[in-house]
Amino acid sequence: MEQCILLVDDETGILDMLEIILKKEGFQNIKKAQSGKEALQMIRDFAPQLIVMDIMLPDISGLELCMELRKETDVPVLFLTAKTSDCDKLTGFAMGGDDYITKPFNPLEVVARISVQLRHRRMHSQTDSGNILEFEDFSINKDSCEVSRNKKALELTALEFSLLLYFAEHPNRIFTTAQLYENVWGQMNLGDEKTVVMHISKIRKKIEPEANKSKYIHNIRGLGYKFVPHKKGGA
Repeated sequence: MEQCILLVDDETGILDMLEIILKKEGFQNIKKAQSGKEALQMIRDFAPQLIVMDIMLPDISGLELCMELRKETDVPVLFLTAKTSDCDKLTGFAMGGDDYITKPFNPLEVVARISVQLRHRRMHSQTDSGNILEFEDFSINKDSCEVSRNKKALELTALEFSLLLYFAEHPNRIFTTAQLYENVWGQMNLGDEKTVVMHISKIRKKIEPEANKSKYIHNIRGLGYKFVPHKKGGA
């Protein structure tokens, strides 16, 4: 089935420009909306596989719209915005966004980010030849692409799952944020490395047994991040 991408922005020029470049890159099923209300209707009608959304919409903010979407779907959401502060980015991720692109932007960068999100979504929905990685506080099922804690599935996005799995499959190795971005996001020198830090923070909140202590994912000051496996039974 052809993947549907929904573009949400109140600027017609941006919508038309993104539609043209996406179609040139092989994405043919493009839907466009210029308000939150219109976007919600299109989401119900067409069930897009990915949404590129401006934060500043005329009727409802993209952040509020994303919060509503997260009650029903985990479809990747890429925010477009002129706001560049770390606080704004953290807010976007906290509301359920998967990536954050600041204006003005290179249209080909948007295409690359979309491709990364769709690739991870495919990986997240497909089975894998591996088995289950067991740790003291959670487990990773590579077949079903699920992370469980106390036999209850945790809600991780496709990118969060891919990042956690990459850590778990490379224990006790230190990775810089740039290396993690390249290996997990699949792009080199693309975007803000703070994206990696924000995703790590979200993963920690879901897997760490104590909120203020890092048992599994450690920040090695000046070097990067390391996953320390704590196997069940001390193995």
